[in-house]
Amino acid sequence: MQWLTILFLGIAANLDNLGFGLAYGIQKVRIPILSNAVIAILSMMVTALAMVAAEGLAYIMPEQIANRLGGFMLCLIGVWMLIQELKPNQALCKNNLHADKDGNRILSVREVLPPGFLLSANSLAGGFGMGVSGGPMTATVLSIGVFSFLTIHCGNRFGGALTRFYLGRHPGVLAGGLLIVIGIVEMAI
Repeated sequence: MQWLTILFLGIAANLDNLGFGLAYGIQKVRIPILSNAVIAILSMMVTALAMVAAEGLAYIMPEQIANRLGGFMLCLIGVWMLIQELKPNQALCKNNLHADKDGNRILSVREVLPPGFLLSANSLAGGFGMGVSGGPMTATVLSIGVFSFLTIHCGNRFGGALTRFYLGRHPGVLAGGLLIVIGIVEMAI
């Protein structure tokens, strides 16, 4: 059951990355493998730091309370993502469409650093929730990194085609819903 939680967390924490990749794919701006890898590494580092901090907190509280707190936090983050999706023109990908500073239609490593830190915010919250719940760090960090890379790559590669689907236009709805489900499962364990 824990592997499913880790898998779904990896997906949920990176659906904004899909929107980011889509936004640039639609504009025919390429995100090279190295730039994409930098975003994935940032997400992995943020996840690991959050999990270390959360595990420290979990040592001072009973395991059952830690699981419930971690699950509750994941639910709150999911609700926050759903609320953000309802706000017009507030999507992360819409606010960062100007990352291609030199206008060459390729996002360099330097150009992806600011949006990469913003995209890693979901990893921070998910990593903290998993850390408090006692989830395995290596598997969680790898799941976040792999899905970060895959969602940006797929979004960028298939830009225009995916926007015809609801997920492409509103990734926060699915991400928020998945985090709420993961949080409920964590609280029930």
